[in-house]
Amino acid sequence: MLERYFVRPDTIDRIRACWLGPPIERYVARLTEQGYSARSVYRRVPILMRFAAFTRERGATTCEDLGTYVADFVDHWVQERVPRQMSGKRRGEIIKEIRNPIEQMLRFEVPGFIGTERRPKPEPFVDIAPQFFPYLREERGLRPGTLLHYAHFLRSFERYLNRIEFGDLRSLSPAVIAAFIAECGATLSKTSVRDACGTLRVFLRYLHRERVLPRNLSATFGSPQVYRLSNIPRSITWDEVRRMLEAVDRRTPIGRRDYAILLLLVTYGLRAREVAALTLDDIDWRSERLRIPERKAGHSTAFPLSSVVGEALIDYLRNGRPDTQERHVFFRVLAPPLPLTFSAVSGRASHYLHLAGIPVSRAGSHTLRHTCVQRLVDADFSLKAIGDYVGHRAPSSTEIYSKVAVETLRKVAMGDGEEVV
Repeated sequence: MLERYFVRPDTIDRIRACWLGPPIERYVARLTEQGYSARSVYRRVPILMRFAAFTRERGATTCEDLGTYVADFVDHWVQERVPRQMSGKRRGEIIKEIRNPIEQMLRFEVPGFIGTERRPKPEPFVDIAPQFFPYLREERGLRPGTLLHYAHFLRSFERYLNRIEFGDLRSLSPAVIAAFIAECGATLSKTSVRDACGTLRVFLRYLHRERVLPRNLSATFGSPQVYRLSNIPRSITWDEVRRMLEAVDRRTPIGRRDYAILLLLVTYGLRAREVAALTLDDIDWRSERLRIPERKAGHSTAFPLSSVVGEALIDYLRNGRPDTQERHVFFRVLAPPLPLTFSAVSGRASHYLHLAGIPVSRAGSHTLRHTCVQRLVDADFSLKAIGDYVGHRAPSSTEIYSKVAVETLRKVAMGDGEEVV
């Protein structure tokens, strides 16, 4: 595998003669399998060679010993090669460039090695309620995305209790809960505070059920009143959609991928999660159908495959999608090729909305979903048909779009409204 990247035989011999030669060669083969560029390999191998010399001088004999040398090697590298006047940001980037290939190789070679990569956060209150999140998953059947929201608000509550040095959760009182909610109200929107209160209620009921709390505190506090239909959907005009699409550089693989994603979002009003979950099996080229399985409402939808969307997908699949056995449609561009997450899909929509200079609050994939629905409202489709098209769980989810049905509202304003009703 080394011959693929290094032309001179003495360079290959020097790598193989190194005491970490076999692990380095296996690491290079792994990088090649995962689609890393030759430039990445050229940049990583010299770092690993210097790391091998550094560790051998200090008595390392096996790969299992190497984890304890990583921090010392990085410090040594910085002291020798990084100017002191360099900015802290650039210094941090260099440290990451040196540390990453070493720890990545050790993760391949040493079972159980983790290094300094981001570790998953522990579940909140795991010491006093270790079965709370299994209860949410298994008994209540909540989705992983919903569990993330629960964990987010409960971590905030846990940090608050630690900050005020409230040690024993068993002695929790309504006053402490009220103070936490008041603190949330200073920084969060009404909707977020309402969601935090709902999370707390579920958690407190569970603690009472498990006899952690002597009484049920879930009814001792209120939530801010959030009125349904108090806002209007954050859609953009169709001219702004064109501006956004024109901002995509379709000459690059990332541009071809993002152009297809944006068209799916704005044409079919898909959620970011639904775009990220698309697989090659969901596209029926012969029947020109696009299938969206497992929608939020619990059903699947089959759409006619628009010619514009189909051409964008073909362009990406032929000229942008990495060569992989995975069946997902959309992948990240950088190696290793992993399927895009729903947050990445929403982030790409936000990126192009800002790039096109389109002012919109909370820019993201839902902006394009609202835009799709707005276009259907303007075309005089019924709210029932619109709800079915975009996969709303309940008719009430579509009611808010009646506030932007301008032509219908104009008829109401100019007449007695009897015909419209």
